[in-house]
Amino acid sequence: MAFTKKQKGDMTAQYEKWLSDSQAIFVLDYTSMTMKEVEAFRAKARETGSAVHLVKNTLFTLALQSQGFTVPDFFEGTSLVGFAFSDPPALAKTFADFIKGTDTRRVKGGFLGKEVITDVQIKALAELPPLPVMRATLLCVISAPASKLVRTLVEPARSMAAVVKAYSEKAPVAA
Repeated sequence: MAFTKKQKGDMTAQYEKWLSDSQAIFVLDYTSMTMKEVEAFRAKARETGSAVHLVKNTLFTLALQSQGFTVPDFFEGTSLVGFAFSDPPALAKTFADFIKGTDTRRVKGGFLGKEVITDVQIKALAELPPLPVMRATLLCVISAPASKLVRTLVEPARSMAAVVKAYSEKAPVAA
């Protein structure tokens, strides 16, 4: 399908907007995928706060260059690009789950920030725990020393209260 120069300019501008808004970008070879599979994949990606789009390689390469990205050589053939707007590991996990058990689908590579990453690095990113779990773990690590300090400061008063209570229960009642 032939596009006019204006349509190509609009597409490139849209690609540039997606690139500037995303924290990570992953590229998938979608050879032999049906539109039903593509739509199901897009729905899973939307659940993670991301977007997946079929791109024109030449126009997308121009958008990458205009945004200051180093253009890798994996933009050949068919490209389905995922844009992680909020949680890159969640989108990486969606990509990893989608290609499991198939020989025809493969992750070509991607970008984390503006750094090029390989398919192996994307798989490693997919193995990270979800963002809420990471935040909870970090919160526990940060709050552990403060909790220990509070327990240490309160312990003498608690011990003293226990001694006074035991002494009061042991003492004879005055008539």
